[in-house]
Amino acid sequence: MRTESKAQTDLFQSFFLHQDEESLQAFQSQIEAVTETLMHTFKKAGHPFSGAQSDELQKQMAAVVDVTEEARSFQDVLNEAVQPIIHSSLHVSHTKSMAHLHCPPLIQGVAGELLIGALNQSMDSWDQSPAATYVEEEMIRYWTSKAGYSAQADGVFTSGGTQSNYMGLLLARDAFCRKQWNHNVQKQGLPEGFKKLRILCSEEAHFSVKKSAAQLGLGEDAVVPVPVDDQHRMDSSAAGQILSEMQEQQLLPFAVFATSGTTDFGSLDPLEELADLSKEHGLWFHVDAAYGGGLLLSRHRHKLTGLEQADSMTLDFHKWLYQPISSGVFLLKDRSHFNLISHHADYLNSEQDEQEGVLHLVNKSVQTTRRFDALKIFLTLQTLGTDLIGRMIDQTIETAGLAAQELMRRPDFYPENPEPELSAVVFQYRPECVDADGLNRTLQQALFQNGRAVTAKTKVNGETYLKFTILNPRTTIDDVKEVLDEFERLAAQQMTGGIHLDKS
Repeated sequence: MRTESKAQTDLFQSFFLHQDEESLQAFQSQIEAVTETLMHTFKKAGHPFSGAQSDELQKQMAAVVDVTEEARSFQDVLNEAVQPIIHSSLHVSHTKSMAHLHCPPLIQGVAGELLIGALNQSMDSWDQSPAATYVEEEMIRYWTSKAGYSAQADGVFTSGGTQSNYMGLLLARDAFCRKQWNHNVQKQGLPEGFKKLRILCSEEAHFSVKKSAAQLGLGEDAVVPVPVDDQHRMDSSAAGQILSEMQEQQLLPFAVFATSGTTDFGSLDPLEELADLSKEHGLWFHVDAAYGGGLLLSRHRHKLTGLEQADSMTLDFHKWLYQPISSGVFLLKDRSHFNLISHHADYLNSEQDEQEGVLHLVNKSVQTTRRFDALKIFLTLQTLGTDLIGRMIDQTIETAGLAAQELMRRPDFYPENPEPELSAVVFQYRPECVDADGLNRTLQQALFQNGRAVTAKTKVNGETYLKFTILNPRTTIDDVKEVLDEFERLAAQQMTGGIHLDKS
C-alpha cells in the first residue's frame, strides 16, 4: 500500500510548482511554450479581431472545449485547443482597438500576474499572506495620500468599479441608519423606514448604482437620477432642487454619488459643488473615479479638485494604469467606517487576533478569498515610475482631442463632445437623407465583423452613436483617421447596395 501511495505521490510531483527539479523544469517548459505562443500571436495580429461571427465562434469553442478523463500533454492542448481561443480573442493591445474602457496591459502587469498566480496568496488572513498583507497596506497608503486623504483614511483592493461602488453605498446606507435611527443593519436588517432611503446620482452614472441599490435591498427606484448639463455632467443646481423636494416629501436621501469619468463621455461631475451640497445636507459623498482616477498621475490632476472631500471613492487600475483585469481599489476617508462590515470567524480572523494586533484584511472587504493584486501595481509603479505613466495618460487625452477635431473637419461626422474631458469621443455619422440611427448601428457591427478596428456604440437621445475610447498611448491620430476612412467606405457601400466584408 505504501508503495502504491508513493507512486501516486511521485506522479503528482511535476504538476505543482515546488522546490524539486522535476517541478521547476515542467514549470519552465510550460511557461516557455505559452510565451512562444503569445509572441507568435502578437507578431501575426494585424487586426484587433478575427471577425468571426458569434454562431461560428460558438461552434468552434464547443469543439475545442472538450474535457477528457485522460491526461494530455500541455503542448498538445496549447496547440489544439488554446490556439483557436487566442486566435479569435479581442486583441486589446492593438492601436485600433478603441471600443470600451478595456486597456492594453503593461508587460510589467502581465509579469505580475505570473507572480500572483504562482504565489497564490489569499488576502483574507495574515497567516495566508504574511508579506502580501503589508504590501497591500503600503499600496493603499500610497493611493490614499495621492487622492488627498489624511492618515485617518484606509482602503482595500477590489475586483473593480462595480464592487467598489457597491461598498461605498453599503457603508453609506449603514452609516446613515446608525445615525438616523441608532440602528445596526448588520445585525438587525433593514429598519422600518428603509423604503424612504434615496441615492442621488447623474442620469449618466454607471449602472452599478442601480445594481447596488437592488442588492442592498433598497430597490432600483431608490436611485434618483439628476439631469446633466450640456457637457454631460451632473447639474448641481438640479441636485439641490431635488434634495429640497425630497425634504418636502419626507424622503431620506443618504448619499450623493458623483462620477469622475462617465462611461460614455468621460464627463467629470463638479466635485467641489457636490461635496458642498453633500456636507450641507449631511449626506455621504461617494465618487466613482474608476475612469478619471488615472488623472491623479497626470498633468490634468486639477480636474479632480474636490475628490479629497469624498467620504469614499472608487479607483480602477485596469483602465488607466494599464493593468490586467482585475485590479481596483475602494478608498475610505475615515477607516472607522469599515467596522460596519467587519465580521469575525474563529478559524480565520478571531477577535483575539485583533486584540493582539494581527492584521486580517478580510475585516475591510466584502470578499473572503481575494487576489494579491497589489503586487502588480507595486511592480508597475516601481518599474515605470509615475511620471512615465502620467505621460501615457496625457497622450491618450491629447489623441482624443485630435480625434474630435478631425471629426469636425469631416462634413458628415458630428461629435457629441467636441472638447473631450478625458479620452472618450462620442460621435455620429450623419449623411443627408439617411436613417442615421440604423446606419451607425450597421457601421459599428460591420467594422467589428471585418476585424480591422473595434469601436463602441451607445445611445444619445434614443439614437445610435459611435464611440472611440482611447486608452492605448500607442494609438495615434493616423489610426483614428484610418478608422474614419473605413466608416466612410462602409457607409458608401451600404448606401449603394450593401456592405461587402473584406477580412483580408
